[in-house]
Amino acid sequence: MPGHGALSRRITEVADMGITLADGCRLSARVWMPDDAAADPVPAILEYLPYRKRDGTIVRDALTHPWFAGHGYACLRVDMRGNGDSEGLMEDEYSPQELADAREVIAWIAAQPWCSGAVGMMGISWGGFNALQVAALQTPALKAVISLCSTVDRFADDIHYKGGCLLGENLGWGATMWAYSSRPPDPALRPDWREMWLERLAAEPFLPALWLGHQRRDAYWRHGSVCEDFDAIGAKVLAIGGWGDAYKNAVPQLVEHAGAKGIIGPWVHKYPHFAVPGPRIGFLDEGLRWWDRWLKGIGTGVEDDPACRLYLMDGVRPATWYDHRPGRWIAEPSWPSPNISVTPLAFGPGSMGGPGRIGPAPAPFAVTVASPQDCGMDSGEFCAIWLGPEMPGDQRRDDALSACFDGEPLAEAADIVGAPVVRLRLSADRPVAQVAVRLNHIHPDGAATRITWGVLNLTRSADHAEAAALVPGREIEVAVTLDHIAYRVPAGHRIRVAVSSAYWPMLWPSPEPVRLVLTAGGLDLPLRRATGDGDEVAFPPVVTAPPLGLHEIRPAAHVRRTEIDRQSGIVSLIIEDDFGEAENPETGLAAGSIARERWDIHPDDPLSARATIHWTETLARGDWQVRTEAHCTMRCDATHFHLAARIEAWEGGAMIHARDVAESVRRDHS
Repeated sequence: MPGHGALSRRITEVADMGITLADGCRLSARVWMPDDAAADPVPAILEYLPYRKRDGTIVRDALTHPWFAGHGYACLRVDMRGNGDSEGLMEDEYSPQELADAREVIAWIAAQPWCSGAVGMMGISWGGFNALQVAALQTPALKAVISLCSTVDRFADDIHYKGGCLLGENLGWGATMWAYSSRPPDPALRPDWREMWLERLAAEPFLPALWLGHQRRDAYWRHGSVCEDFDAIGAKVLAIGGWGDAYKNAVPQLVEHAGAKGIIGPWVHKYPHFAVPGPRIGFLDEGLRWWDRWLKGIGTGVEDDPACRLYLMDGVRPATWYDHRPGRWIAEPSWPSPNISVTPLAFGPGSMGGPGRIGPAPAPFAVTVASPQDCGMDSGEFCAIWLGPEMPGDQRRDDALSACFDGEPLAEAADIVGAPVVRLRLSADRPVAQVAVRLNHIHPDGAATRITWGVLNLTRSADHAEAAALVPGREIEVAVTLDHIAYRVPAGHRIRVAVSSAYWPMLWPSPEPVRLVLTAGGLDLPLRRATGDGDEVAFPPVVTAPPLGLHEIRPAAHVRRTEIDRQSGIVSLIIEDDFGEAENPETGLAAGSIARERWDIHPDDPLSARATIHWTETLARGDWQVRTEAHCTMRCDATHFHLAARIEAWEGGAMIHARDVAESVRRDHS
């Protein structure tokens, strides 16, 4: 069990500190700071989110912010405009308004008598994204950032598109935000909560349609993508990620291009002092070293840390969930690392081996790939976060629906560290096509563990800013860069590259069934020199602030199952995430949440694809009870995507608001 650690200063908490912006909008901040900060000012740490400090992030906030405050920092957890207990309306994720508000908040914090004038920004996911974006705007008081599970490229490496392919998560996360932002402020903090709620419900944007209106990497996506100018990042960055998370690539990119320090563990989308799979690390102590150096000027030695500290996972059996991943910590003094070299392997007829790229193969081949539309049902969640059976399971079924290239059994263990690249020469029989590539670990009995993956919309240009229809039958050469990974394949086991023309529901399918013909290819495999079996770097033990003691009303439960309708032929992925219901004894506020998803497709018909998502959110205190029901669906025809959504708000037993949205968006070579 983690310890709680000794705090050097007594702290005070403010549940609702108002920050009034220049346009009159009042943002609500929950603040922890040393009791004597007014007499002895301290640096500040900002976490700035739409996820509701009062009930959404309250459990994780309790583990983190009081601990930093007790070590001499003012910690502010601010609800963004239009969310939680803050006024105003939200327009979009990472909007110019959001970033301008953040800069104004930072300037306000720096000017307070309890602040020394130095500010840091910390966050995971949304908060990790906007921390980098605000740093790239040269915000004067912002001196340091800790960004976790984030991205540097909003188009190429977020929940909307990957390799120019439309992700199912564009709808999935959009539906989540449709539900999250539908909830009212807490009446205990906002007497005008009902008016704020109704205004919010009437104006809440349905973001999946907005995002779907930008199917190329245009100015919309370049905004907020810090890779456009890494040199603009005007703060010291500690970047942290997890191999079980969707956001694996930002850490190496920030280390290479922005001078960041990087840590990647085996974790899913969680802070690493309470993340799974284990092992966890003492994130709070690591964070304190970062803040002390860059916000207080204390020599903590962080400049001398390795450029990248990575958890090299041992190859294990496939499973949809892991509590712990065996492996060891490795350290790279610089990135790209001189300890890692690329081994090129050429594809032959069902085989892989021997040096070579596209060109002469071990033997000529022509392999047809015409994957059924339900290939990909074992891909797992795009972003594992809810602690259910979300990881990619045994890949044998998906591999059977793909073209596979297998290596020989390894004579010695192979440490794959970096981003593998698969190069293909291929043709398609349709003007719009996609390709999905997985690098798998094949166990002696045939079980297949997915190591990493990548996809590509074959109609996109190299920078995904332009699109052009394919000429059916004309060969092209493409490179598919897979996600970064650190993974050891044991001696005697094999590696496999699996190539498919569909990957549902991870990717929305092409408008027509596609037949690809592969005639050449190879794998550029980044391998690290063997350096022993022990840890090359150590972390402090896990400490946290005392956990919040919620009263459980309904326990959480997570279901993921596949159904086949033998009459219609429809194959369905069913996801039921009941997050339970719990009451905070300090505030008396009880919050509950349930998400239900259904992803349907017929193996022979990409136009049968349909996604249906329904969220229920509840809040209660005594006789006061409210709930929202958020519904979203998406389907398609050959020329358009069709989206529909409905939001209902209930107070007690009466529905007080309902709104329907329906939009069709033209397909753009997608």
